[in-house]
Amino acid sequence: MITFYKKRDFGTFITDSFAFFKSNGKNYFKNFILINGMMLILLVLVMYFGFKEFLGQFFNGNLSGQSYYFERYFEDNLGLVIITGIVIMIIYSFLMMLNLLYPVFYVKRIAGGQKEVSVEDIISDLKTHSKKLIQLYFGLILLVIPAAFVLIALSYAMVLVFIGIPVLIFVVPTLFNAITFLVYDFIYTDRGFFESLSYAIRSQFSYSNGREKTPYWKYWGSAIILFVLYYVITTIFTAIPMVILMMRLAVSTSDNNFEQNPFAGGFGAVIMVIYGISIVLSSLLMNVLYINSGLLYFDSRRDLHQKLEMEEIDTIGLNA
Repeated sequence: MITFYKKRDFGTFITDSFAFFKSNGKNYFKNFILINGMMLILLVLVMYFGFKEFLGQFFNGNLSGQSYYFERYFEDNLGLVIITGIVIMIIYSFLMMLNLLYPVFYVKRIAGGQKEVSVEDIISDLKTHSKKLIQLYFGLILLVIPAAFVLIALSYAMVLVFIGIPVLIFVVPTLFNAITFLVYDFIYTDRGFFESLSYAIRSQFSYSNGREKTPYWKYWGSAIILFVLYYVITTIFTAIPMVILMMRLAVSTSDNNFEQNPFAGGFGAVIMVIYGISIVLSSLLMNVLYINSGLLYFDSRRDLHQKLEMEEIDTIGLNA
């Protein structure tokens, strides 16, 4: 069984992240799918039925050199496009929150000594922390995520002057770790939102005791390796439907068949299934990053390490 609250080095973060799933993966992902499954299915269905005709008009209009047909369609159906976009954003934001919170509550119970976690346990935790979750949701949506997007946008802009790519390599994993630290700390402690946010940022660069060297490089290193792994696997799966779509469009172009919606019929259903699998796979793989970031958070809590060590010493004394 993994000891959560302990000091770890760079390599141990990665090996322990996979060790966690080796020992708890079946129970973890079963609950994850039961809790998040309906939201994932709803997101895929809304994306497919909401944008199927819209994307079909876009591709047909551009391939046939009659883009004004697409512009006219867009103007005539602007309300539907806006409503669909809003629904997708709402579903996606709730799905994002569930994806963030599930590993936090699951690990909290496992770290507390519970052998297996049930769906009812997670739902109970969500209800118990409902007030905090509302604060967290609006804090992330209105403050943290917009600020993160600004930093990432500035980093992308620096690509134009040939320094942006190195900046992005450091900014993205650091932001990810800081956001997940915020969620873990806000749920695990009695601190307020801004106190947890402050801790999440400070702990990326220094331990609270101030006596040890910066943990930044091992935190960043473990995150960037898992990000690369995540990116490679998800890119392969998202590339498959794009290749199929391009082949379909190439056939339509060679046959001068511009009037047919490339997403119509069975082809559209196939694309929906493949993209649905891609979204589910991406969500599942993100859990490796969330658990890894949780282990980073546990490493940063030197105060709890000392507390647990004292409890172990007391236990040994009693047994003796």
